Amino acid sequence: MANAHCKAMWTYADSHLRKMITPNKGTTHMMHLRTIILVVLVTAFGSASNAQQEVMVSQYMFNGLFLNPAYAGSHGYLSSSLLHRAQWVQMEGAPRTSMLALDGTVMNGKMGLGFSMVHDQIGVSRDLDMAGHYAYHLKINDESRLSFGLRAGLSVYSARLTDLLYWDTSDQVFQSDIKNQAVGKFGFGVYWYDRSAFIGLSVPTIYAADGKVSTDVGSALDHYFTQHFYLHAGKVWPLNEVFDIKPSVLVKYMPNAPVQADVNCNLLYKERIWFGAGYRTGDAIVAMVEYQVTPQMRIGYAYDMNTSRLRTYNTGSHEIMLGMDFGRELVKIKTPRYF
Repeated sequence: MANAHCKAMWTYADSHLRKMITPNKGTTHMMHLRTIILVVLVTAFGSASNAQQEVMVSQYMFNGLFLNPAYAGSHGYLSSSLLHRAQWVQMEGAPRTSMLALDGTVMNGKMGLGFSMVHDQIGVSRDLDMAGHYAYHLKINDESRLSFGLRAGLSVYSARLTDLLYWDTSDQVFQSDIKNQAVGKFGFGVYWYDRSAFIGLSVPTIYAADGKVSTDVGSALDHYFTQHFYLHAGKVWPLNEVFDIKPSVLVKYMPNAPVQADVNCNLLYKERIWFGAGYRTGDAIVAMVEYQVTPQMRIGYAYDMNTSRLRTYNTGSHEIMLGMDFGRELVKIKTPRYF
């Protein structure tokens, strides 16, 4: 998929950069500077366009359904979350993501069902993804379970390719827009968990019926949507009567791209407030906080400080989250929600 989409990102980054730098006649210095910055921008936009095909959030440890369909029904009650992420604030065309997730148990906890909706936009492209999730939970012992999950969904993809500035006016990739192309997507996941630990492996999109999208942007594309592999894990340890600590990690792999890892550590104070910090390799340092307003409601915020060469052109990324749990009986709540 690289050729055509990189062309789109290149022209988009160049059109954005033209607004920033106007070289003087007879002067090559500014042209060289423009070329250097353009390479930085297009590399970052290209990486984001690939990565953003699946959700990228800093508060992943509290929103497992977005990563793994086997997470559905792992809490024994109806759980929901809303999340919005504004990435690379003050950079034109930067990613914006809004997400909704809902999951619960059926068949006395043996199965889980879930629904998720994600609206993602970056540059000239828009993607609305809606998916159903099913998980079957096997009881390993009195404390732990192993679940297997399936994901089936539909993405509605659009791209205003004609809005781009490009040099080759005969390039068929940019001759027409992509408008509301429906793409069926299927995924799979495995998830082991007990009260204080979890580990999961998932491929949210094993297969995508994206032939029409690929055709619309030219023969350079074989498949537009690519497979992403996620490995995520976490564990909670009590430190004393006041504090608990929870390290967690999310490793992301995509063919033909560097492996990326989110390494986080959260501290729980009096079973009510989470304070966290993390590092996303090659991208950002993350700070986050989550407050358990009531046993049923929680709110969270995360800030990413960019560490890549793009840090000069943005003021970071912001992420807000609201979670609501239904059906939790107060008399049964002995510990807070860890993940």
